[in-house]
Amino acid sequence: MDNRADIRDFLTTRRARITPERAGLLPGGGRRRVPGLRREEVAVLAGVSTDWYTRLEKGHIAGVSEDVLEAVARALQLDEAERTHLSNLARAAARPARAPQRRGGRAQIPPRVQWMLDSMTGSAAFVADGRLDVLATNPLGWALLSPLFDAPRRPANFARFQFLDPQAHDYYADWGAAADVTVALLRAEAGRRPHDAHLRELVGELSTVSEEFRTRWAAHDVRIHHDGAKSFRHPVVGTLDLGYGTLDLPTGDSVDLRMTIYTAEPGSPSEDGLKVLASWAATAGQEQRHGDHSTDRV
Repeated sequence: MDNRADIRDFLTTRRARITPERAGLLPGGGRRRVPGLRREEVAVLAGVSTDWYTRLEKGHIAGVSEDVLEAVARALQLDEAERTHLSNLARAAARPARAPQRRGGRAQIPPRVQWMLDSMTGSAAFVADGRLDVLATNPLGWALLSPLFDAPRRPANFARFQFLDPQAHDYYADWGAAADVTVALLRAEAGRRPHDAHLRELVGELSTVSEEFRTRWAAHDVRIHHDGAKSFRHPVVGTLDLGYGTLDLPTGDSVDLRMTIYTAEPGSPSEDGLKVLASWAATAGQEQRHGDHSTDRV
């Protein structure tokens, strides 16, 4: 149950992407056996001994101070999400190993959250947890994500849809970019919750059957903030170019929930498409939508 392998692979992949020139070092003589920096070069940049950094890269991170982690982060030129991930790995390493956490029962979505969702009539909105299970939607959110709900398994899950459902390649205009974000979000969640049994099962399932997932998972890329723009080829209304943002929802317990809101530029064809989709949801989707969340769990 320790996370030394994750720490090792994360630091190794970050080191491999930085050239001496990018790090501000003079290129060393002779043939380099590694694609990026050597361990001793990272140690010099971080102001620590080579032996110490080597031990750190082998996963012995428990008890390391924030100052030292920050020095390593600077040496490896980590972005905000990667720095947060490294801190999460260090905190997880400092906690005693224990049996995997397995949460059962239905997701407890506070009524006020559903009211908030339903009040958004011009935007598609939904709530998901860190494993990317879709736990609640407004009517337009259900309509936008309707291809995810075609499969009977509940709760619907973005990662399972993207890597196991062939229609995902038609649904996302840029499937590769969407898949990159999904795996990066799951990798960050694994850093926060290394003992989450449901997350481990999800990763194991996808790793077993999807080479696309395995390749992305092995890259150890992470993402914390989930916002930007995305294009969909929706089976009902065609192409939708939407902007989106994600907000953390405080729940008062150990479950991390996030609300994502998709909107269209005013006056754009995509805004017209959302209006048509809202009409379709009102006439065709209500009974299905309420049934979709009858077996939610966290």
